[in-house]
Amino acid sequence: MRVRRLAAWTALPLAVTLGLAACGSGGDGGSGGSGSDTVSIQIAEPQHLVPTNTTETAGNQVISGLFSPLVDYDAQNKPVEVAAESVTSTDNKVWTIKLKDGFTFHNGEKVKSDNYINAWNYGAYAPNGQGGSYFFEKIAGYEDLQGKQPKAKTLSGLKKLDDLTFQVTLGSPYIDFKTMLGYNAFYPLPDAAFSAPGVLKSDYEQAPIGQGPFKMKGTWQHDSKIDIERYDAYPLDKPKAKNIEFRIYQQLTAAYADLLADNLDVLPTIPTENLSTAQTDLGDRYQTSPMSSFQFLAFPTFDKDFANPDVRKAISMAIDRDEITKSIFKNSQASARSFVSPVLPGYRENTAGAAGEFNPTEAKKLYQAAGGPSKIVISYNGDGGHKDWVDATANQLKANLGVDVVGSAEPKFADLLNKVEKKQPVGMFRLGWVMDYPSMEDYLGPLYTTNGSSNYYGYSNPEFDRLVKEGSAAPTQDEAIKKYQQAEDILAKDMPVIPLRFGENVFGHSSKVKNVEMDLFQRVNLVKVEAAS
Repeated sequence: MRVRRLAAWTALPLAVTLGLAACGSGGDGGSGGSGSDTVSIQIAEPQHLVPTNTTETAGNQVISGLFSPLVDYDAQNKPVEVAAESVTSTDNKVWTIKLKDGFTFHNGEKVKSDNYINAWNYGAYAPNGQGGSYFFEKIAGYEDLQGKQPKAKTLSGLKKLDDLTFQVTLGSPYIDFKTMLGYNAFYPLPDAAFSAPGVLKSDYEQAPIGQGPFKMKGTWQHDSKIDIERYDAYPLDKPKAKNIEFRIYQQLTAAYADLLADNLDVLPTIPTENLSTAQTDLGDRYQTSPMSSFQFLAFPTFDKDFANPDVRKAISMAIDRDEITKSIFKNSQASARSFVSPVLPGYRENTAGAAGEFNPTEAKKLYQAAGGPSKIVISYNGDGGHKDWVDATANQLKANLGVDVVGSAEPKFADLLNKVEKKQPVGMFRLGWVMDYPSMEDYLGPLYTTNGSSNYYGYSNPEFDRLVKEGSAAPTQDEAIKKYQQAEDILAKDMPVIPLRFGENVFGHSSKVKNVEMDLFQRVNLVKVEAAS
């Protein structure tokens, strides 16, 4: 899976996310609830626990406890220093990162500049096959680390200044680089993680050593659980809970049953099947909070059936988003008519314009005039809980466009993406997105630029590419947002995807815990959660 951001699920909260993995019947969820010093949290089986290879939400949840980011985000989604003392630049191209003194890895090693430089070089070096490698592409020298036989093994843009300071030179100015540093690919690795320079120990991710508020307790028990415990030498705010037990489930409904029985403390995603009763079941233990997810239907623009933007607009106009949000999702999500999340600076309502409004009469006229196909297939991953809303969408399109529409489930999310990458016929297909860091560019660049890392639909518009690039290089945030908004306006004209829904965190907790919070990235705040007295 290339990115955490492409999400497999529908009930919200990659991560991910999934996150990217399907959730399911679980570890030892029925064995009893937490002890007084332990909080249990449902997750899916992670794909990886190496920071530069953790590209889904389950793994990201775990390593968010084991590591501390250079920056996190305040209530306005602006970056604030955590492990970094300062992140500065005078030109948005050459950045100086000064680390806070006092951080140590869980094995006692002092955190130094080299730990970041070595970790980033490892992540960027193509032969290492790290899923988050592309996060380093903005750093000078990245291209020399790509291919089967790279020209170099280290990024020319990384330079150690002293044990607590290093310099990062980008290939071109990028105003959101400091914001980007909150993503997990930029975590450091201890010397103990490597068996030789640039060679990660094969068993490192079975018990990752980080510099965060929690450390591993034992090893990763695959398809069962991952235990972590408070790291007493952590220099910032100490966690309230002594232990966190991540329980791995294969079915969300099984986790929900454990939650109701007080045998599980935190369920980050209320299953779609239980949304209608969850508020009654849980009372004030049913909670919602803002989240950055974006659900959409994508068009293979390289397919002649969907090459005409008017066909794409007509299909969008034939979908009653509000009805599906109400009937299927019980208003736990919000209808989307824009291409970036409402949690972001620069968000505007209804940027899709007329194409985002439900208008079946005009939709049918436009569809027929544009020569839309007589049959539409909507492909989706069967492991993500999408069948109900896809069927509802298909029924609306049948009624409103007068064409044959069918849903087609691929067993796994990876199966669907593999077919799309190979340009095999899949018709329209569903995707979901969770931001990596709070910037409009994180929604526009990866998804829609010609060479975007998650542009699975073959969309290409040189003017769009230019505006995103100019926004990234803008000297101020206001100027960057202006360029990004102009780029989003082009998406409204071309409609390579149909915005459907913006998600919320919809979660629940047992009577045994309190202070349960979830962030915009679908993560439980592990420092704040605690056992109820």
